[in-house]
Amino acid sequence: MVVIDEERCKGCGLCVEACPHSLLMLSEKEVNKGGYHPVVCVSQSDCTGCALCAEVCPDICIEVYR
Repeated sequence: MVVIDEERCKGCGLCVEACPHSLLMLSEKEVNKGGYHPVVCVSQSDCTGCALCAEVCPDICIEVYR
């Protein structure tokens, strides 16, 4: 399970590139209080829990639970 703190996310996209299963994407409609399009997980059930997304996040706004 991927938990994203959408208010802290700056939409850099590093986690999107790091996800080996392409489960993360920048939200096209949502905008956080900072004016950024945060990352969202499109399929929690397909997440393997590898945590590569959390490792590359410079703002430490992703937690992964297996």
